[in-house]
Amino acid sequence: MLDNEKTRAGRNRTITLNDSERIKYSARLITLTEKTKPEEILNHTINQDLFQAIDYLPDEFVDLLFVDPPYNLTKSFNGKTFSQMNHSQYTDWLDAWFSRIVRILKPNATVYICGDWRSSHSIFEVASKHLSILNRITWEREKGRGALANWKNASEDIWHCTKSGEYKFYVDRVKIKRKVIAPYRTEEGDPKDWHDDSDGKFRLTHPSNLWTDLTVPFWSMPENTDHPTQKPEKLLAKIILASSDENDVVFDPFSGAGTTSVVAKKLNRRYVGIEIDETYCCLTEKRLEMAEAEPSIQGYSEGVFWERNTLREQGKSTKTKG
Repeated sequence: MLDNEKTRAGRNRTITLNDSERIKYSARLITLTEKTKPEEILNHTINQDLFQAIDYLPDEFVDLLFVDPPYNLTKSFNGKTFSQMNHSQYTDWLDAWFSRIVRILKPNATVYICGDWRSSHSIFEVASKHLSILNRITWEREKGRGALANWKNASEDIWHCTKSGEYKFYVDRVKIKRKVIAPYRTEEGDPKDWHDDSDGKFRLTHPSNLWTDLTVPFWSMPENTDHPTQKPEKLLAKIILASSDENDVVFDPFSGAGTTSVVAKKLNRRYVGIEIDETYCCLTEKRLEMAEAEPSIQGYSEGVFWERNTLREQGKSTKTKG
């Protein structure tokens, strides 16, 4: 069944494609058949198998690499199935393309690699061969079914790596605005390390490697698509703001429905995405077009990230440069 043939609730805001849009956006996609220069692929979506495109990418042109590969489980992506492997096979599969992609990184590049509890061990093995690992971020993925004979799986990992000891990290761009539970005051009666404004009592806090302020896209969110493992725009905004500057190049080799490219565009970065599925590539192009009219990122405004379920987090944010 095509996206536009599905029966959806009236309040469903999932981004879909009709036949004319598929034709329109597919014309914007590119494939690589020879070695390219950065200017030939920047701000484009490459509709191709990564293994076919990887050797045609330019050397040392990427400032920030965000990798969200298929996790080591059997999963269907618009009719294409990735099958679970044993640990050694999955590790070999990761290294088969990662070892070839390191050359596209600038000397001071930063890399973030997504995984879950099954795949994180393999990711650590492969990443530590080629990069310096700085940290492992764990984020709460509140979606998911309960389990009767096990703990509910409600978290994923993101490995923070760098190519060298020189890299970008801007902590002031990714502070979180949290509600104050115990609003202590000075002897003079002034707020101590918190602010009392029209939105309530809040404190700006430094970001940690435990993220609990994210909402996985669902049917009533304007960023939602039918991609089964879509990452939140807010998650990418944290990473892009923390580890890149405006006009830097952000690259995603498994771009899915294009969240990385879309957020990079909203934050004035250049982008390149590779995705094997044409439908997801077309959704990427539609979302990129939509971003021109609506550049906001839910949960990010006034230069800070708002914790989940605050009124500002739930509402429509206005774009603020990092």
